[in-house]
This record gives sequence, structure tokens and C-alpha cells, in this order.
Amino acid sequence: MNARPIHFVSPADFRERVSDALQDQALRSSMRGAMEFLQTKRSTQFPDAGELEQLRDLSEAIRQHALANLPDLLVQFEASLQALGVHVHWAGTAGEANAIIHGIAQQHGARSIVKGKSMASEEVELNHYLSERGIDCVESDMGEYIVQLAGEKPSHIVMPALHKTRAEIGALFERHLPGTPYTEDVDTLILAGRRSLRQKFADADIGLSGVNFAAADTGTLWLVENEGNGRLSTTVPDVHIALMGVEKVVARLEHIVPLASLLTRSATGQPITTYFNLITGPRRAGELDGPREMHVVLLDNGRTQAYADQQLRATLQCIRCGACMNHCPVYERVGGHAYGTTYPGPIGKIISPHLLGLEETADLVTASSLCGACAEVCPVRIPIPSLLVRLRTEANRDPAQQVDRPLRGQGASFSRGERLVWRFWSGAFARPPVYRWFRWLATRLRAFTPPGQLGWTRHREPLVPARRSLSDLLRERGQAE
Repeated sequence: MNARPIHFVSPADFRERVSDALQDQALRSSMRGAMEFLQTKRSTQFPDAGELEQLRDLSEAIRQHALANLPDLLVQFEASLQALGVHVHWAGTAGEANAIIHGIAQQHGARSIVKGKSMASEEVELNHYLSERGIDCVESDMGEYIVQLAGEKPSHIVMPALHKTRAEIGALFERHLPGTPYTEDVDTLILAGRRSLRQKFADADIGLSGVNFAAADTGTLWLVENEGNGRLSTTVPDVHIALMGVEKVVARLEHIVPLASLLTRSATGQPITTYFNLITGPRRAGELDGPREMHVVLLDNGRTQAYADQQLRATLQCIRCGACMNHCPVYERVGGHAYGTTYPGPIGKIISPHLLGLEETADLVTASSLCGACAEVCPVRIPIPSLLVRLRTEANRDPAQQVDRPLRGQGASFSRGERLVWRFWSGAFARPPVYRWFRWLATRLRAFTPPGQLGWTRHREPLVPARRSLSDLLRERGQAE
């Protein structure tokens, strides 16, 4: 590839990147238009509110049932896969997952890997790891391919190149794809990208994919896509590696159907996606295509931390539709790159602390107005606002406090000074005489307050001053009567 994979910047620098993003008027305008478009498309797919709520109830129950029985289902899933001739690997960390995949590549003397869309591979930074070891990983999803050429990371979990304009993509293809003239025509750009990728599938030694859902009873991997690249990545190369989080397993194949129905409509406003790929083992005798060897890598990477807590376990219900991001006022204003994590937006705020620790992500859990829009549109009813409040509590908890299951990075935002302030405030608020004294003192010290509004309100349109005071209005009303 012409562009070298890069690491994500640290989420610990979130505040500085937010400041830059809020000053980028082109980004804010582009994001606002895209989010409004996606919100409208989603709403048209659910004209029957009753059907939507019933489907959400069913899907929530399916995900909760799967999580409640996750250890047993994973054992069953492993047995089903092995009965099909699939090699199963368990990876506790991102490093272990990368080492496993690199080991498979070494066994086959692989020099190139073609990838279908896989957020789990982004999570472990597989491209960077293998590139340092001389193995070329080519993204075949068009959005992922665009950001790979640009040396960037995805800004959205469903639409990776959402932040790119047609002009930027046209210039990118002209620079990196030989014989491609500059154009802003979308169809021409897509064809140019497809021509460049077509030979990659035939030349690749290994095909790698993510997994949207997995059925424990049959060992079936369910992949959702729109471009056909996922099907090519999993059928043309002789070896297929699937990388999946351990939470993607459900009990039965039939349980995936309502989840898939909600996924596509919630993600992109499509009634159904273009391709549903159901993969149940490698190529069998007499079959003309499909991999001759298949591996499934089951990734933990912090998921068991969320699973161990009864409240935080709801984080793992996510089906990666991105609807919460599409309706989040914060994500709309700062875009995905500001977060510095694989999963931006509301879902990223609640899952990243388990993947990276609260010491890296403490600022993310506070980057929310708690308006609840994310919870209202979540197809599996993840209570994101309440989980954010819980993570804020853990980030501000005294690190020395003993708890049953401490989160990684507990107390990252703890401040004794802040604790004293809140204790004073709660005491004053509980005692009317003290509160009245504090209010009297505060009004006399108002000259020391900042002259401008703080935080995100600085970037809002100011309120239009009223032409008449409330007393004038009441006086006019009284005279009229």
C-alpha cells in the first residue's frame, strides 16, 4: 500500500482535539448534513412505532439471554466450529490476537492479506502490527480503503470515510491510484476503487473478516455488508481468518434474524443490506469456492471486565449499528477522530474504558449532555446515559476505596479538592440559612466570574435579547384585562 497504517492518537488528548474540531466549520457543516440525512433515513424505515418497540424488546431479550449464558455458549460455539473443521483461537489481549494472526500468516508464508470490514482488527491495530513484520494488509471495504490510502483511521463504525468530501477522495485517488484522473463524480470514483481492489482478492494469501453475529448451535458466522468485498475476502483466498469479540455469540441461528433486521435499518436506513454472508465452516468436498482452511479468533481485550459487572454488562449488547452516533449532538459537532478511539460516539464512551482503561478515557465519559437520544434509538436498548453516569462515578472514585471489582483506571479523575467543594455544596444546600448566606456572598462576587460562556455553549448561537421585560409584559396584560 502507498499509505502506511498509523496509530490512533491517545484519547487522553480529547479536550485539545475537540477544541480544534469545533473551530473547523467545514467539518461541522459536513457532519451536520450527514447526521440529519441518516436520522431521516432511519425514521422512514420504522413507520410502525409498535412494530419497532416489539422488535427492540425481542432483540434486547436475545442479547441479554446470550450474555447471561455467554460462557456456556462460547464453549458450545467452539465445539460447533471444531466439528466443522475450523481452528479456534482464544486471545485475551490485542497483542495476543495480533500474534495469533501473524503466526497463521507465517505458517502459510503469507505476504498479503485482503480484509473485509472488521472493527475488531482496527481495535487491535492489526494493520500496523503486520506491516511492521512485512505483511501487507489491504482494506477492501471502500470506506476503509479510502482512509487507509489517506493514512487515517475510520471516523464512524459503519461509514469509515464519513468525514471525507468528494473533492478530497478525488484528489486522494489521483495521487495513489495510477492512471486515475481527478474527478468528483461518485460513480467514477467507486469504479476506480473497485478496479484497484479487484486483483487484490486474487493475489491475497489470506482473507480476513470481522463477524457481525455468530450462532453457537451451528457454528455459523453471519457477516453483513453492502459491497460484496466481504464475500470475496472470505471465499477467494485459500485461508480465511475471522476476528470477533466474544460478545458476538447468540444461542441459535434463528436469533440473528431480528438482530439483522434492526441492524441495517438502524445503521444506514436500508430495509435490508445487499449481502448477508452465512459462513459455516471451510470448503467441503465437491464445493467450487470457499477457503480450504478457516480460523476463528475469539477476542476478549477488556470485554470480560464489562461482563463481570451486572450493570456494565449491558455495554456488550451492542450490535455496532452506529445509530447512537448518528443521533448524538456531541459526535455531530466534533466528528469521530476527536475521540482518538476505535469506537467513537456514545458507544465508544462506554466500551473504550474497558478496552483502554479509565486513565486513558476519563474525559470521554464526561463528553455527553446525557440528553438520552442515544438510548432512545438504540435497537437493543442499551441504557447508555446511566452507564456513562456509572463510569463517571468510577473515574472519580477514590483509588484507595475497596470495591468488589475495580475497573482498570479507577479514580483516574479523582480530586480531593473537588470532593471538598461538593461536600461543602451538599452541606450548604441541605441547610437553608447556610444556602442563603452562600447565595448572598456569590452575588457580591459575580465580578470574578468569567466574562464569556464556558464549554460547548461558547459555540452556540446566543439567545436573542427580549424586546420587553417580563414586568412590562405582565403590566400590558393587566391593562388589557
